[in-house]
Amino acid sequence: MEEETPLLNRRPTSSESKINNSKLFLAVFSAVLGNFSFGYSLVYSSPVLPKLKSPDADPRLRMDTEQAAWFGSIYTLGAAAGGLGAMLLNDMIGRKLSIMMSAVPSTIGYMLMGGAFNLWMLHVGRFLTGVAGGMTAASIPVYISEISHKAVRGALGSCPQITAVFGALTLYAMGLVVPWRWLAVAGEVPAVLMVVLLTFMPSSPRRLLVLGRDQKAEKALQWLRGKHYDTQIELSAIKHSISTQGKVTWSQLATPNYYRPIIISVVMRFLQQMTGITPILVYLEPIFSQFKVTLEPKYDAALVGAVRLFSVAVAACLMDKAGRKALLYMSSMLMFLSSLTLTMISHTTPYPPGPAPPNLTVSLDYSSHDAIGNTIVASHQAAASLIPLISTMVFIFGYAMGWGPITWLLMSEVLPLVARGVASGLCVTVSWLTAFMLTHAFTHLEDKYGLYVPFLGFTVVCVLCLLFNAVCIPETRGRSLEEIENYFRTGRSFTINRSHSTAQSS
Repeated sequence: MEEETPLLNRRPTSSESKINNSKLFLAVFSAVLGNFSFGYSLVYSSPVLPKLKSPDADPRLRMDTEQAAWFGSIYTLGAAAGGLGAMLLNDMIGRKLSIMMSAVPSTIGYMLMGGAFNLWMLHVGRFLTGVAGGMTAASIPVYISEISHKAVRGALGSCPQITAVFGALTLYAMGLVVPWRWLAVAGEVPAVLMVVLLTFMPSSPRRLLVLGRDQKAEKALQWLRGKHYDTQIELSAIKHSISTQGKVTWSQLATPNYYRPIIISVVMRFLQQMTGITPILVYLEPIFSQFKVTLEPKYDAALVGAVRLFSVAVAACLMDKAGRKALLYMSSMLMFLSSLTLTMISHTTPYPPGPAPPNLTVSLDYSSHDAIGNTIVASHQAAASLIPLISTMVFIFGYAMGWGPITWLLMSEVLPLVARGVASGLCVTVSWLTAFMLTHAFTHLEDKYGLYVPFLGFTVVCVLCLLFNAVCIPETRGRSLEEIENYFRTGRSFTINRSHSTAQSS
């Protein structure tokens, strides 16, 4: 958005009103297929682990608690490596090629898992799909923001997350009927399709201008905007942004308008993962198996995936209407109430009691009364077993309403442009390393203490999310980047006295 700041007060010209977005939408669709793969691969372990931990599994692939913990968590370790690698690749080979390169580890990883005859193949394959997921998560939003114009940038910016959620839902749905090896084979399809489509898409015009390829940049922008669009004004604005963008110094990082937004962004990424969202998604079916939900765990997982997709769409509609802080409050409260409910259920009744053995000494006169009583008890148990499913749906809904999308949105709003590359890399690293630690520990905690201990920890974190939102996070809805920067510089007010070019305190 920064490159278009000088144009904010200019009225649209007739050429701008003739923008054709059809090819832009095609380019965005081609790119977000990588996010589909990311969402699909993230939750791949959910339907697979129950199969590999069962006594009927192939002895060469059967997993114990430690091996299952690594299979579930090593993905996040790969994602951290992929995210850091993408930071370098984005500048070395460009955004589009970085996205296309993610198909290499993705395809190799799925081939290893689909044809696995040893545990190391499963773990290496899972790690490689994590590398691909980290690369796409770091590269695709940048590519979309740089090829989109301001009228549709907000809407298109929400596409990566929606597509990732749809990828997870697809995995849950296919897991109902498709064997786990064929799930890996199917995972290769979107990555290959992404590479084929992106081959015909243009590179980022901003990237081309940085490389001094002005004619190619103009041709790419013309393709994205349509043949009736005058590209000169937008190209001039991008050139101006590139020429004025400098490098951050250590002395600048010591000032509040730099370190405060960076700290807020990093802590938000840490708290976002500490709510338990990644282990819950990764181990969704095993969690439902422990809660003894009436429906089969694979059906429960599919229902939760559908709720997640719906809630992301609702959040996208409310983001600029309700405000960031209001949605974060609502998100924290819903996650707190649902995780508290799951904590209480797992502590008091971790396993619903089974049916009582038949009493052969009872008189036949009372057999009909016993049958009625057993039916009533069974119906109550069935109703009570749905509470974990409903609570998990509420948790996912709450997360997707606030702490899921708003954490990424606030990063793009509050981080200074000159420090965004380093700061976003730090946020990605903290996020995925936290996810790895938590996902790996979850299986051990559940095996040793049951689900009570991890869900109690998630409940405490949700309280911390509430407090952090109340004390540290500013409301950025309707604020310009200049006003947000002034808030962090003064620590008191968004208001700017333009006549004296100084900030006013509230």
